[in-house]
Amino acid sequence: MTNREKITDNFGVMLFSEHVMKERLTPTAYESVRLAKERGTPLSHEVAKCVAKAMLEWAVEHGATHYTHWFQPMTGITAEKHDAFIEPHKITKEPILKLSERSLVKGEADASSFPSGGLRATFEARGYTAWDPTSYAFVKDGSLYIPTAFCSYGGEALDKKTPLLRSIDALNVQAMRILRLFGDEKTKRVIPTVGAEQEYFLIDKSVYEKRVDLIHCGRTLFGARPTKGQELEDHYYGSIKPRVAAFMKELDTELWRMGIYAKTKHNEAAPAQHELACIYESSNVATDQNQIVMDLMKSIAGKHDLVCLLHEKPFASVSGSGKHNNWSLSTDSGENIFEPGATPNDNARFLLFLLAVISAVDKHQDLLRISIASAGNDHRLGASEAPPAIVSIYLGEELEAILDAIERGESYHASGSSELKVGISTLPTIQKDSTDRNRTSPFAFTGNKFEFRMVGAPANIGCPNFIINTIVADELRAFADELEGKGDLNTALSELFRKTVKAHKRIIYSGNSYSDEWRREAARRGLLNLESTPDALLHYPDKKNVTLFESHSVLTESEICSRGEILLENYAKTVHIEALTALDMARMEILPSIVKYQDFLLAEIIKKKSFPALSARPEEDLVSRISSHLDSFYSELLLLEESLEKYPASASARERAFYSKDKLLASMERLRGSADRMELLIGKEFLPYPSYEDILYSVKY
Repeated sequence: MTNREKITDNFGVMLFSEHVMKERLTPTAYESVRLAKERGTPLSHEVAKCVAKAMLEWAVEHGATHYTHWFQPMTGITAEKHDAFIEPHKITKEPILKLSERSLVKGEADASSFPSGGLRATFEARGYTAWDPTSYAFVKDGSLYIPTAFCSYGGEALDKKTPLLRSIDALNVQAMRILRLFGDEKTKRVIPTVGAEQEYFLIDKSVYEKRVDLIHCGRTLFGARPTKGQELEDHYYGSIKPRVAAFMKELDTELWRMGIYAKTKHNEAAPAQHELACIYESSNVATDQNQIVMDLMKSIAGKHDLVCLLHEKPFASVSGSGKHNNWSLSTDSGENIFEPGATPNDNARFLLFLLAVISAVDKHQDLLRISIASAGNDHRLGASEAPPAIVSIYLGEELEAILDAIERGESYHASGSSELKVGISTLPTIQKDSTDRNRTSPFAFTGNKFEFRMVGAPANIGCPNFIINTIVADELRAFADELEGKGDLNTALSELFRKTVKAHKRIIYSGNSYSDEWRREAARRGLLNLESTPDALLHYPDKKNVTLFESHSVLTESEICSRGEILLENYAKTVHIEALTALDMARMEILPSIVKYQDFLLAEIIKKKSFPALSARPEEDLVSRISSHLDSFYSELLLLEESLEKYPASASARERAFYSKDKLLASMERLRGSADRMELLIGKEFLPYPSYEDILYSVKY
C-alpha cells in the first residue's frame, strides 16, 4: 500500500460516517437517517433499532467495549459516562454484547451535578441525554461516543448543543423564506457552516509541573517579561521544531482517523504558540469536531512530554490565544449564500443576506459580547492579535462603497464598466478578495464568510454560533415580512437596502480597532463597550433578548436566566480560585525566595567588609531596592488576603462576580506588579518557579 493510499484509506475509519451507514443500514433506514441529518425529520423506532444494531457491530469491530452518551454541559467541557456492551443473557446468563434502541436514543445522567443556574434543585437529580443523529458517532479510546443533547427532567436545555440545534432550525426557516422570494424552488434547506481556527501553546511538561498557577488556573499569575518575546515576529510562520512537528503529525493522523479535515497548521505570533485550522462543516458538526480537536490536542501533547495550553491569555506579555469562528450559510446543494455571484439576481440576494448580518450585529452587540464572555477572555481582548470588546464589522473598501452608494441613492461605478443602480437592476461582480483584511476587527467579512475573531481558545463554539444563527434569523424574518407580497421586488429591495444601511452603518468600521481614536469614535456612534464579563452578562436577560430567543424557540426566559447565572458563577469561581492560588504562591514560594536572596546578599556584604580596598558595594544598593519592593509586595499580599477574607461567599452570583472583578482582580494585579519587579532583580537560581523565558523557550528542538 502506498503512503497516499494509507492517508486516504485511514480517513474516517473511527467515524460511523455516511459511507459506513450506507453499507450497513437497510436502504430504508439509511434514507431515514439521511433525511434526519439534512432536513431534521424524526426517526422511527424501527430505524433507531436498525441503527443501534449496525452501530454496535461496527464499534466492536473497531475495538470498542463500551458506549457513552457524549454531551456538552454548561461546565465548559464535554461529559461522558461509559457503559459496557457486555451483559448477561436473561436466561442462560452467558455474556452477550448489546446496544438497544433505547440505549442509543436516550440516556440518563445526574442533572443535579451539572450547572443549571437554578433550573434544577439539588434533590431534582434526573436529567436526560438524547441522541443527535445530525452528528456522527465515533470510536475513541475503546468506547463508542454517541453525540447527544442534554436536558432536564422537565425538558429545559442544560447544555450547549440544544440551543445550537434549535437555532439551526430557526435560521433555516427564515432563510428559506428569502430564497423563495428570489424564485429558488430547488433548495430544501439552508445550513450555517463553520470553520474554526484553533490557537494554542505547547510547553514542556517539566516546566508546567513547576508552575502551580498553570496547573490550577491555566495561566501564569506571576511572571516578568522575557528578554525576547514576539518583537521580532520570527516565530510567526517560522519553521516548526521537530518535537512540535511530531506532535502535529500525530494530531493530524488521529483527527483524520476521526473524519476531521485538519487542513492548516503553523507557528503563531507568540513564542511556543501554534494554530490548527479545519475545513468547514455544518455548525453543529463543526462544534462537535472542535471539542474533539481540543481533547486530542491535550492528550497527544502528553505523549510527547508536552502540555497544551488553551487558556486565552496564559502569558501576560505576549499574544493570547483565540479561536477564529468563520461563519457562513450554504444551501443543501453546497452553494455558499455569501458568494456575491455574477448575475444581478444573485447579487441582490447576496446584499440582502449581507445586510441582515450587519443589522443583526448592530442590534445585538450585547449578545455577541456575551457569547464569548469569560474571565480568561477578558485578559485577551484589546491587543496583540485580539479584537477589542467593542463589536464592529469590517467589510472592505468595495462593499463599503457599494453600501454608501445605496444609501445616497446614487449609482456605484466599479473599476471596470459595471454599474450599480439604485433599483438593483445591475450590480458589479464583487471579487472574493477585492480588499485587504483587517486583523483588528471583531467581525470581518472575508470574501464569502464572516470571521468572528473574539472567541477565546478554550470556548465551546456552540455558544457564539447559536447566537449568530438566532440574530441573523430574526433579521431575515423581518426582511421576509416586509418583502413578501410586494409586487415590484426590485423597488421593495431598493427601499429596504437604503433604510437598513442608513440605520446600521454605525457598526461598520475599517480602521484600527486597537486605537484610542476608535474608542472615542465608537462612543460617539453609541456602540457598546462592555469591557468585562460581568458587565456584559447583565444584558443577557434584557427584555429584547428574551423576546428574540423565545420568538424563535431557541431559549425560554428561564433558560436564558439560568445561563446568565451559570456564566456569572463561573466567572466568580474562576477569579476566586486564581486569587487563592496567587496568595498561596506569594506566601509559600515568592516571599521565602526573596528573603533567601536578601540573606545571601547581606552575607556577601559582610564578607567583603574584611577587604577595605573594595569601597564600592553595589550589593548594598541592591539590598535596599529589593527591601523596598519587598515591603510593597508584603503590603499587597496582606491586602489580597483581606480581600479574600471579605469575599461575599453567600451573596448572589452577580455580587460575587463584580466583587471578584473590582476587588480580587485589582488586588492580584498590584501584587503581581511587585513580584514581577523583584523577579528582575534576583539571581536566577533563587527564582521559585520557571520564568517566562524558561517556559516559552522550553521546547528547544
